Amino acid sequence: QVQLVESGGGLVQAGGSLRLSCAASGRTFSSYAMGWFRQAPGKEREFVAAISRSVGRTYYVDSVKGRFTISRDNAKNTVYLQMNSLKPEDTAVYFCAAEQSTSAQTMGVIPPDYWGQGTQVTVSS
Repeated sequence: QVQLVESGGGLVQAGGSLRLSCAASGRTFSSYAMGWFRQAPGKEREFVAAISRSVGRTYYVDSVKGRFTISRDNAKNTVYLQMNSLKPEDTAVYFCAAEQSTSAQTMGVIPPDYWGQGTQVTVSS
């Protein structure tokens, strides 16, 4: 089992940047595909980005391609989400997720097993 703790959320103006971090417990971090999801008020939670276990292959929802970058540091048990050119529609609670069995490529379709508590990102216009 893995525990996930997100940090780095906050309030930023449109066009600004934020970097989210997700620290994972345990000694098997590299065996998990990692991802980020978000949930805006009144909307369903949606997939944002995922990164594979070892080679670091990445996947993104179309709305964030070219603006967001997911990365991981297996030595630090941490996954990041660099968010640039933020828009008001990016406002949401962002959740870190981990999956041990299925691949990062399917994370947007098959819900991961483990979730963090979420961190609020608010983008003002």
